Amino acid sequence: MRNKQLLNQFRDILRQKGLKITPQRVAVLEEITHGHGHRECEDIYLALKRNGKHISRATVYRTMDILINNDFARKMELGDGRVRYESKVDSPHHDHLICTSCGKIVEFVDQDIEELQDNIAKRNNFILSRHTHQLFGLCKKCH
Repeated sequence: MRNKQLLNQFRDILRQKGLKITPQRVAVLEEITHGHGHRECEDIYLALKRNGKHISRATVYRTMDILINNDFARKMELGDGRVRYESKVDSPHHDHLICTSCGKIVEFVDQDIEELQDNIAKRNNFILSRHTHQLFGLCKKCH
């Protein structure tokens, strides 16, 4: 049921933007929401090709922009010039530890950090709408 609901929501967004609902766009949606990890557009493109989908890289990039702008996916810029994407569908909030040597990304949630951020915002009369918390260093294998 969730997949059908997600697909209908995506179709509505495309209609509102005057865009066609194509099998290629639907395939990108399915790949990012059913895939795991933090992948570049090229990784998503190659996964689709491996699964026999006829799609261009440009379609993957354009569709990812639509997915990001409509909260289906999250864009992650890690300072290395490469952009990675992850699904936001059925994915609770989390932060990231990023190894600067091998690129490993570890997701974590820490309630103390979340409360600290909220307290800092309150003390400064600031209403948080979102945040990105990324910690960079070396993983166990690389140090």
